[in-house]
Formats: sequence, structure tokens, C-alpha cells
Amino acid sequence: MNWFTDTLGTSIGKKLMMALTGLAFCGFLATHLAGNLTLYVGSEAFLSYAEHLHSLGPLITLAEWSLLTLAIIHVATGLTLFYQNWRSRPVRYSVKKTAGGRTIGSRTMPYTGILLLLFIILHLLNFHFVDKTGTNIWNIVTDTFNSGGYIFIYIIAMIVAAVHVSHGLWSAFQTLGVDHPKYTPFIRGLSIVFSVIIGIGFGFIPIFISISV
Repeated sequence: MNWFTDTLGTSIGKKLMMALTGLAFCGFLATHLAGNLTLYVGSEAFLSYAEHLHSLGPLITLAEWSLLTLAIIHVATGLTLFYQNWRSRPVRYSVKKTAGGRTIGSRTMPYTGILLLLFIILHLLNFHFVDKTGTNIWNIVTDTFNSGGYIFIYIIAMIVAAVHVSHGLWSAFQTLGVDHPKYTPFIRGLSIVFSVIIGIGFGFIPIFISISV
């Protein structure tokens, strides 16, 4: 067991944890988006989807606790790596930030991650921990997306999520050893496509709800 804890204590071990938890969250985003697409069909389809989730009972509770655990690991490890990198480079390098193929996603990962954490807390307060007495999730969604301010915040958050995922997905594969001149361009392209799907797929939902309900 010592080798496991020793590995997690290294930078490589922390990056592995970031990669694995990051891939798990990408899977969650894809699944969550697929479910939320029922919003485009109408209230009956969305409520049926929500009812199906609630019927899973303990499995949903287990999934929620698993996501919370993954989030704590991902955030704590990410902040630790950011701090360690910052400590190791007290003086900024006098080179262009775009050198070495760096992208806006790679340059802003810690900051987009923090913004996403703040948005997730707000999102949970609006949809998960809200009082559901005498109403249902469809009404909660439509009422929330009737607020222009929240729509703006939501769309900006989805853009931030797309930027974060655009680098995070291919970086996770690279950390896990899938780094080859033959496959890397495909994985990078796939990451961009996935991030665009996430950004547009989630980002257009409040616009659709606000103009159709």
C-alpha cells in the first residue's frame, strides 16, 4: 500500500488523479447533456427523465456522493499542483505564452476550474437544494431560466467549461500515456469537438427555454 500513497504524493501521481477524475467528469457531462436534451422535447419528456432518475433511488445517491468525492479530489489536487508550479516559478519566464503550442485552455486551466467550481455551487443551489414543495423540476428550470441574469451567467459558465474541457480531455489522455504522433492530433481534435458540443449543447438550453416557454 505504501507504493500507492507514495505515488499519489508525487507530481506524476497527482497528475494521474487529475486525469482519471477529469475523464470521469467528461463522462458525467456527456451523460448529463444527453438527459437534458429532453428539455427540447417538452415538459412531459423531461419530467419522465427526471422521474426515471429518482426511481433509481440508492444508485442516484451513490452517484451523487461519488461525484462529490471526485470533485473534492479533482479540486484539491488541481490547487495543489497549481501552488507547487507557482512556487517552483516565482519569477515569470521571459518567453511568449504561446510558445510550445500552449493554448488558451492550457494557460487558463486553474482559473477556469475555479470559475466552474463557483458556478457548480450556484447551479446546485438553484436546482438541487431548492425547495421543491408544491412544484416540480420542470417549473424550477423554466422559472430559473426566465431570469436574464442567470441566463447570462449560465452561458458564460458553459463557455468557460468548453475552454476547460478543450485542454483537459486531451491532456488527461496524454497523462495516461496515450501520446503518439499518430494519435495525438486525433485526440486533440476530438477534445475540441467534445468541448464545442458541451458548450453549445448546454449553453443553448436556457435560450431555448426562455423563448419557448
